[in-house]
Amino acid sequence: MRTLIPAKAYARPGRGVSRSPDESGWIVQFGVIPPVRTGVTADPAWMRRFARHAEECGFESVVVGEPAVVVSGYQSVYPYAPSGKMPLPDSCAIPDPLDLLAFVAACTSRIVLATGVLVLPNHHPVVLAKRVATVDVLSGGRMRLCVGVGWMDEELRATGADPRTRGRRSDEAIRAMRTLWADAGEDGASFDGEFFSFRHAHSFPKPTRPAGVPVHIGGHTRAAARRAGRLGDGFQPLGLGHEQVRSLVLDMRESAEQAGRDPDGIELTLSGYLPTTDDTVVGEAEALGADRLVLSTSITDDLEVISDEMTAFAERRGLGGRLPGRLPEDGVAGGLDAPAEGLRG
Repeated sequence: MRTLIPAKAYARPGRGVSRSPDESGWIVQFGVIPPVRTGVTADPAWMRRFARHAEECGFESVVVGEPAVVVSGYQSVYPYAPSGKMPLPDSCAIPDPLDLLAFVAACTSRIVLATGVLVLPNHHPVVLAKRVATVDVLSGGRMRLCVGVGWMDEELRATGADPRTRGRRSDEAIRAMRTLWADAGEDGASFDGEFFSFRHAHSFPKPTRPAGVPVHIGGHTRAAARRAGRLGDGFQPLGLGHEQVRSLVLDMRESAEQAGRDPDGIELTLSGYLPTTDDTVVGEAEALGADRLVLSTSITDDLEVISDEMTAFAERRGLGGRLPGRLPEDGVAGGLDAPAEGLRG
């Protein structure tokens, strides 16, 4: 029988925050997702100004995702909409998330670069480990990798993965990447698995943190929660109500304890909508134990509207950024030569 844990029992006050909690007890960080379905993430000028403004406002992270491909007429059920279909056109321009984050890294100096989510079965872990570590090193240690197993069977088949083994393949991919990120000495790294094997492999550069790039698990199922408990540095439940989140957090914690891991060391990231996230919403997230809220903006390609939303939110929450009165122009502020203050370890 499972032991029920009060909501506040798995909050971790002060853990991983960019500033000390203030008198209101604020401990949650905030990431921001650009309006992907408008196609703006493939517009370099738009994304440059968006990312710089998010950083100036004090947002903790910029979050982007994939699919690798969208297959017209797919029969798989999209689990995050009543229609069972993604709310974006098949032809929407969605860049590769790691390439996009590398671009964002060159435009900024402090903001965390996060996937949310990357469909792990689409990627071979040997290649993915190299790509992720490269962005992490060149950005000064700003990468966070949130992965999921994918919901579109047609996409997985197109990239060469069997949807029936997506869970086992993802577990193994995480272990394989961490093997390559670790210091294996002169003999190199070796790994023998069901799907991936290598011997005496040397993958450089290594991530900036000795434990590697943080790997968070995204999803809406008990399997995702258990995977986060066994293997994740964080858990990002998607598209769920409060009671469902509570239940999955319990699953995550039990799985961590069974694996001999400290469940308090696993971050919790929840989702929200930037224009309507107020003190009540933040308080509810805090009560659920959230370390971070990842917020979607309004669905518009009008950068002034999005900028005003970010500025207003930063002012309401006191995020501590410089809160510019206007969008930074191209070529102004940011860049890898600027001081990398406030990076998360």
